[in-house]
Amino acid sequence: MSKKEYTVGFEIIGTGKAVPPKRVTNDELAKTLDTNDEWIRSHTGIGARHIADDHIACSDLAVEAARNALSWAIERQACAEKTIEELALTVDMVIVGSSTTDYFCCPATACIVQNAIGAKNAGAMDVVNACSSFIYGLETGAGLLSVSNDRRRALVIGAEVLSRFVDWTDRGTCVLFGDGAGAVLLEKTNSPRGISRTILGADGSGAGDLIMKQGGSRYPFKKGDTVVTPPHMEMNGRAVYNFAVGAVTETITTLLKAENLAIEDVALIVPHQANARIVQAAAKRLNVPEGRFFLNIEEYANTSSASIPIALDELNRSGALRTGDLILCVAFGAGLTYGGSLIRW
Repeated sequence: MSKKEYTVGFEIIGTGKAVPPKRVTNDELAKTLDTNDEWIRSHTGIGARHIADDHIACSDLAVEAARNALSWAIERQACAEKTIEELALTVDMVIVGSSTTDYFCCPATACIVQNAIGAKNAGAMDVVNACSSFIYGLETGAGLLSVSNDRRRALVIGAEVLSRFVDWTDRGTCVLFGDGAGAVLLEKTNSPRGISRTILGADGSGAGDLIMKQGGSRYPFKKGDTVVTPPHMEMNGRAVYNFAVGAVTETITTLLKAENLAIEDVALIVPHQANARIVQAAAKRLNVPEGRFFLNIEEYANTSSASIPIALDELNRSGALRTGDLILCVAFGAGLTYGGSLIRW
């Protein structure tokens, strides 16, 4: 486990999201799967998910979310630039977290986003760490800004088109996932607001518990092979559940202890939106009211790396977050990986 605290501020000055308009309810899934709305809701907390049209790629959602984040920063007068194009030119890094990147190997989806938004002066890189990608991306962005006086701003994006990588005949996994993207604009400041401490961790012994085997160097496609089903995620649900509950509780406990904080000091906990039952179990283990956790999984399902930045954008634009609020973001995902960040809004 790695821990990091910063002596300068990395403030979130803009948030944005992009969600496909096509909305698929549990009842609609039940028309083709042996399942029903009551079962899905009771086991996951999910009521619907948004699915991208066939012509929409990961970068398309990422670009829309990034532009919305830049637009919010301008609207809130958090920067001197007057247009999205002008602000994009001041971005020093574009970081995209995703497991469903545009291309199998290269180029990085972040490069496509960088070009599309006109961030000509920015470096670009992907963070491919499944559902933990956004937290890892935040830490990467803050770290890259901290080591150079010439870098001031970073766009950190989580974007997924998971609907392309699930087996739609497997009711145990396909009901869980949705498509979407979320983005934040980080700025290095002297403000006390922003990221105050981050924890990153992993347990590689569970790598096989949440995996997409086909297509990599371990299980490459070979000439003459017949592809029965497209590459798709395989999950050991019980193992992932147990890991997730432990990772969430440990991360929250460690962050609070490191900062000498009580749970009452935190305005909201924003978890990765994987399964409401995981959050409920973690809340019970921590003896924390479930209402202290923000959940929007009922509408969006599990959008992997996009779930936390989508939640942050919803909270931000609704006015639920006030200047000075302390929030705790916590994620877990394939790898198995986990991470958490304390952020002063």
